[in-house]
Amino acid sequence: MTNKVAAAMSGGVDSSLTAALLLERDFEVIGVTMLLSDDEKNIVDAKKVCEHLRINHHVADFRKIFRTQVEDYFVAEYLRGRTPNPCVRCNREIKFGALFEFATSIGANFLATGHYAQIVFEDERFKLKRAVDERKDQSYVLYNLTADKLAKILLPLGNFSKSETRRLAEDLNSPVAKKPDSQEICFVPDDDYKSFIASRKPDAKALQTGNIVDADGKILGAHQGVANYTIGQRKGLGIAAPHPLYVTSLNVDNRQVVVGTNDKLFTATLTAHDVHWIYKPRLPKTLQAKIRYGSRLVECTVTEEKNFLRVTFAEPQRAVTPGQSIVFYDGAEVLGGAIINSN
Repeated sequence: MTNKVAAAMSGGVDSSLTAALLLERDFEVIGVTMLLSDDEKNIVDAKKVCEHLRINHHVADFRKIFRTQVEDYFVAEYLRGRTPNPCVRCNREIKFGALFEFATSIGANFLATGHYAQIVFEDERFKLKRAVDERKDQSYVLYNLTADKLAKILLPLGNFSKSETRRLAEDLNSPVAKKPDSQEICFVPDDDYKSFIASRKPDAKALQTGNIVDADGKILGAHQGVANYTIGQRKGLGIAAPHPLYVTSLNVDNRQVVVGTNDKLFTATLTAHDVHWIYKPRLPKTLQAKIRYGSRLVECTVTEEKNFLRVTFAEPQRAVTPGQSIVFYDGAEVLGGAIINSN
């Protein structure tokens, strides 16, 4: 096997440093930028970096598959009253799906990205582990990787903090060393997901007005569309109450946003579907899990049902949200994950 690697280059500092570090390790590096929309600014920046590093640059046009697999999925989930994580979906279908195949088609033996996570070879197998900098750790969004792909993926930033990445990029005179990090959802202009969804499906039932109700069905106010709310939300409800109220569930069919007090947001169990294991443990088993990207690891017992997983937590969890991913860890290692269905 040769040491040719396709480096996914978004035009940002992380992916640019990834390519530079691989060159220092004597890999033959090819820069590849995904075209996901009609905005080509990132392609221009990535091309500058490739010219600076004196490596070849390819553009992979994934606009069609990105729209169908990520954007349409994102919209459909919100219209079902769920809250998706588009980065999880993109990593599965695009970065480590279509892009992985593209890298192979141009003769690369490896695909490298700027994710903050680690792939290590231990106990005679490759393992996906959390990054050294836990504040920047992105292992949560990578749980759909497979054991076979782990052997062909390089994540050079897993041992660095973000500040170290910036410093190294400046030391290497990277053209994008001072470029700010991208924020929020890359395909949603101004992070206005409500307008984005309305532009795609303006007549959807989940965007129609309806009632805000309590658990007994008592009408407390009106809302502007179920898709505009998420579990645990407090701000923007526009209702007066003697105590704080939060969104506890969403009912698209009845066009209802159900609210309750904070204690109603806690649950000790959930079910999850669309299960993916990198390495499947013998179930039932006690593991650690995250119920959203920014949450802390909590102990839980995972049991396998016919078509889903049942998860019981050692302590009740707040605002378990259908559509988000639950990701399972054994210490620092990611074993797999699933999409939360209900509590």
